[in-house]
Amino acid sequence: MKDKHILVTGGFGFLGSHLVERLLADEDARVHVVDNLSTSPLDHEAYVRRVNDPRLTYDILSIEDYFARGSFAPFAEIYHLASVVGPVGVLGHAGKITKSITDDTYRVIDIANRSGARLCDVSTSEIYGGGRDGYCSENDNKIITPKVSVRLEYAVAKLACEIALVNTCKVSDLFAVIIRPFNIAGPRQSGKGGFVLPRFIKQCLAGEPLTVYGDGSMIRAFTHVVDVAEGIVRALRLGRRGEAYNIGNPQNKISIRDLAERTVRITASESRIDYVDPKALFGPLFEEANDKYPDADKAMGELGWRPRFDLDTVIRDSVEYIRAGRLD
Repeated sequence: MKDKHILVTGGFGFLGSHLVERLLADEDARVHVVDNLSTSPLDHEAYVRRVNDPRLTYDILSIEDYFARGSFAPFAEIYHLASVVGPVGVLGHAGKITKSITDDTYRVIDIANRSGARLCDVSTSEIYGGGRDGYCSENDNKIITPKVSVRLEYAVAKLACEIALVNTCKVSDLFAVIIRPFNIAGPRQSGKGGFVLPRFIKQCLAGEPLTVYGDGSMIRAFTHVVDVAEGIVRALRLGRRGEAYNIGNPQNKISIRDLAERTVRITASESRIDYVDPKALFGPLFEEANDKYPDADKAMGELGWRPRFDLDTVIRDSVEYIRAGRLD
């Protein structure tokens, strides 16, 4: 059996680490990670020791520096995850996000073209700008809100890269697909980037008040990270060239206020819920995303993807990881 050499950018991130494990479950896979650790929640050395697989290799450097080497292994598959991320994590990159995301995407396209590799680009559900009262289908218009924000720069940069990838597929031999994940959650996610579920869990376990932004009415659909990793692999291997797929669990649709209450119940915490102004915490650049939840019919129909984990399981798996205090 011939080995399949795979590149994962951002492979030591929250999602990337689960994707790496999913890929290594295939006997013919050899996985190379490129990650500068700028957004990684892991102790990558502890993670590599735990995985304990010689088929996993890595470079700790930026895509720019990796690309500058000028020579690459003949990859069969490339999964591009590396990016600034998180509603709080993006704030320190205002004005730089567009260049960072687009430059790295063009570098990855170049590597894919040199290798003849299939490429999967991990975009964002925020390109919908809230869709139709939160409902987001691949057939919907992409809405750019009138108010300029750091979050909008992130979404528009991701959308620009999607368009560039689709057009490149039309005028070259590149095979690329795009996934738009919806509110990934689960083990290894950190609250540092502004992600809500690990923040709620840590507050519950510490007996601290849960800080809900605004009135907590915002709608999300939280999707287990293991389900998203499977969706990414299926998109690249079974998806149609130049197509985008929503990867999100519509059954896990919930308001942030209700998520807080459910987290308190599952952790058996006595924490109260406080409603706060996030701008008072993070400054005037912070913006909350519009309501969003997915139409996942395209991924289910074309890729045979089925999310396996309900919302209570997403929360319980996250609680177990955080309680254990692990970083791998």
